[in-house]
Amino acid sequence: MIAMQFKQILERAKQYLPEMTTFLRDMVRIPSESSFEKDVILRIKQEMEKVGFDRTHIDPMGNLFGYIGHGKHLIAMDAHIDTVGIGERKNWTFDPYEGYENDSEIGGRGTSDQEGGMASMVYAGKIIKDLKLEDDYTLLVTATVQEEDCDGLCWQYIIQEDHIKPEFVVITEPTSCRIYRGHRGRMEIKVSTHGISCHGSAPERGDNAIFKMAPILLELQALNEKLAYDAFLGKGTLTVSEIFYSSPSRCAVADGCTVSIDRRLTHGETYLSAIEEIKKLPSVKKANAQVDMYTYVKPAYTGLVYPTDSYFPTWVLPLEHQVCQSTISAYQGLFNHEPVVDKWTFSTNGVSIMGRHNIPCIGFGPGHEEEAHAPNEKTFKDELVKAAAMYAAIPSMYIKTIKGDKQ
Repeated sequence: MIAMQFKQILERAKQYLPEMTTFLRDMVRIPSESSFEKDVILRIKQEMEKVGFDRTHIDPMGNLFGYIGHGKHLIAMDAHIDTVGIGERKNWTFDPYEGYENDSEIGGRGTSDQEGGMASMVYAGKIIKDLKLEDDYTLLVTATVQEEDCDGLCWQYIIQEDHIKPEFVVITEPTSCRIYRGHRGRMEIKVSTHGISCHGSAPERGDNAIFKMAPILLELQALNEKLAYDAFLGKGTLTVSEIFYSSPSRCAVADGCTVSIDRRLTHGETYLSAIEEIKKLPSVKKANAQVDMYTYVKPAYTGLVYPTDSYFPTWVLPLEHQVCQSTISAYQGLFNHEPVVDKWTFSTNGVSIMGRHNIPCIGFGPGHEEEAHAPNEKTFKDELVKAAAMYAAIPSMYIKTIKGDKQ
């Protein structure tokens, strides 16, 4: 790509900011928690058709596909369009579904995580059409579902059931317009203790499952401090996120106790190693506690159920990979300075795309990680513009890079 093309792309992205803002605010006004995304999917489909996508399609899970071009190299860009809930309403200073807009920001649930990325992608498609940037590629823009409940499930379905396998995928989760090339994996583990109930007035007659869990909690807390460390991804972590019990009444000894563990996996850790290190804890052995991985079985908004183990593998794209290098080149061409290349703290659909299926992923998105799942969530208009420009430039830059590699 030449300097003039980069300039034209950036100018068009700035020109379309009002349309991107209107579109994003429309999405925010449509509540779209996991498994309830139908209405926002239809709104996005309408916008894709309005700006001139060549075709659109909704799969049986409810994921929306928008296509531009007919070249042999399939390039995908992904945004999950489900959101978390709003949490405690009193922590918001504005209506999370009406949001707000000023000269620099757009507020509302989903603006950073991650419907802002969706708005930028759709208008990147329009820029490609306007400037006739089509090349020997087909661009697939995906609006995916259920990510907040089960990251990567949508792409397991897309790859395994829709049989769609792009050459690489741009993940448009928030990166503060930095280039991200990986993140830790994660898994969801449950530890259960079992006891015998009896009347609470004579607890010695029973076996209290909650008391059995107490030393396990302390050893889990200590285990977190000893987990593996990687120079790029950082340290593996665990935290206890939920606790449940079973008991005949509040006047009885508990006969069951279960805790949920959010386990983040750094390089070299696997679901097998993570489960085994918990099973080896002295308190777990003493209590004869059961250690299992959760399974996700919640229906999509279409009614489809696609069960999966709650294991989401770590992934890292090498810095020297042509996808990473072509993305860096696109950034340099547009903005005339070096990008920050880093990683996410949280998890994305890349756990399935690259973590399970080894399809290269690269990240670039408007919005900031710290806005995700927080009250008073917002995104930034200048970042919507930058992201739209990047999404328009990345496909052609990738084609230029691989053709250069072959020469």
